[in-house]
Amino acid sequence: MPSLVDIAAAFREIFTPPFRAAAIKILAMTLALLAVVTLGLHHWLTGLVAPSYPWLATLLSIVEGLGLAIGSVFLVAPASTLVAGFFVDDLAAIVERDIGGEVGQPLPIGQAAWLSVRFTLLSIGVMVVALGLLLVPGVNAIAFLGANAYLSGRQYFEFAALRYRTTAEVAALRRANAGTILAAGFCIALLLSVPVLNLLTPLFGTALMVRVARRLDRRRVGAALPRP
Repeated sequence: MPSLVDIAAAFREIFTPPFRAAAIKILAMTLALLAVVTLGLHHWLTGLVAPSYPWLATLLSIVEGLGLAIGSVFLVAPASTLVAGFFVDDLAAIVERDIGGEVGQPLPIGQAAWLSVRFTLLSIGVMVVALGLLLVPGVNAIAFLGANAYLSGRQYFEFAALRYRTTAEVAALRRANAGTILAAGFCIALLLSVPVLNLLTPLFGTALMVRVARRLDRRRVGAALPRP
């Protein structure tokens, strides 16, 4: 289990000046990305049917507006996660300096981009499934939290641990501590489920998982040392 100290420290850190500055940039870029996607989708759909069926274009605009209002609630988190991929390394370095010890190396651009895109696509898939389960009482919340706990735990742990360990070492550490990482992911998923506050998920996820990854790595190194 992640310690309450780590959880509280991570939550406090997202309100520090460096994290607040990153939050403003992430919010602005996220809203801009959603606006571009929304306008592009609107022009494509209306242009497809408007020339031949003006009445259908009007109806489609109404349905589209309702759909975007509902869908945006679910898409804000994946969009912010994609945008936050540009800031994760900088935020992780801030946390590493705050907690002391080794400061990791930034991930190669290609690897960081792939991790962000992969997680964003998986998150969108989870959101689509969650939308489909909205009419199934009880199951929707459990499925949403469970899937996002696993995805968030794994993703943010990899982002944090890959800064100072190889892919093979990170995979072994993740398998050996699957329960702790899932529990930390559950904390992230809880924040992800709260509208508006879910924009802070990448900040909290990074701040928490850097601490969790560092603690688990130190435990692994300590266990590997020969006993006196």
